[in-house]
Amino acid sequence: MKSICSSLPLAAGLLFFPVVAMAGEGSITYEGKDGPGKGKHIVLIAGDEEYRSEEGLPMLGKILSQHHGFKCTVLFSVNEDGVIDPENQKSLTDPAALDSADAIIMLLRFRQWDDVAIEKFDAACERGVPIIGLRTSTHAFLGKKKGFGKRVLGEGWVSHWGRHKREGALGVIEPSAKDHPIMNGCGVIFGDSDVYEVYPPEDAQILVRALVVDGLTADSKPMDYKKKRRPKGEEKSVNDPPMPVAWTREYKWDSGKTSKIFTTTLGAATDLQTDGTRRMVVNAVFWGLGMDVPEKADVSFVDPYKPTFFGFGNFRKGIRPEDHALGMELKASAE
Repeated sequence: MKSICSSLPLAAGLLFFPVVAMAGEGSITYEGKDGPGKGKHIVLIAGDEEYRSEEGLPMLGKILSQHHGFKCTVLFSVNEDGVIDPENQKSLTDPAALDSADAIIMLLRFRQWDDVAIEKFDAACERGVPIIGLRTSTHAFLGKKKGFGKRVLGEGWVSHWGRHKREGALGVIEPSAKDHPIMNGCGVIFGDSDVYEVYPPEDAQILVRALVVDGLTADSKPMDYKKKRRPKGEEKSVNDPPMPVAWTREYKWDSGKTSKIFTTTLGAATDLQTDGTRRMVVNAVFWGLGMDVPEKADVSFVDPYKPTFFGFGNFRKGIRPEDHALGMELKASAE
């Protein structure tokens, strides 16, 4: 689809659409409109090969900036030509954006960044910024930072609990968390990415569990077959009890500062088509920053959103960060 802006004179386009600036090489920034998040900078880090974070996180950045006032910068992994390439595990564009981050949203998988990127990320963490970890962020890094998911977010990689690409995840709010502000207005929480096997630590507050269901739509029925659970090898029904899919905790860094942590094993670009799943993530930003969480946050799409189904090797080719600008519908491919 042709950009709406491209059919208008430059001056006229600026009247209708907020200015979007490239924050640095290979990243994109959405300046915040008026709203409670004004003055706060959210850095969203996309970098996984499977769940299309390079599509889902720009969409979340648009929502947080245009509906709630946060300045949002999205960082990517790119190839040597500056084209988004989620398979380049060593790339992180514009790590300097993390110097002013007030919160981090991350969907990473097995990244191996250079020392500069790691130092910028670590410095933000040591300031005690809240961290929202999505899906494969439980196994975000290899190399120097391997183990970050287990240590900080509360779990690492264990296994697919539901059958991959066949059995979805239907959220069930934990009774003890029904009044937690992150649950405000969430309604149906669903993901067509499967349930992960996870065992959050005792200091975590479980907010949502996920039923393994027999299809990839929210009206699919719960499954009832047995599997062995890793810690003790105990064989039980796959939904007895359902695996946790979202939780909070706090993590104290070497600096002495503490970060509020929200982790969900949902977060694929297709999971974020569900209003309740998006709202849970947006609410977690407010909660992490110690702000009042809206009763029902506006999570309507700013631009058309038609995410690619998850899978290895099927990312949109030839896409650059600027293709995610406001007022544009992401093209299928540039090749």
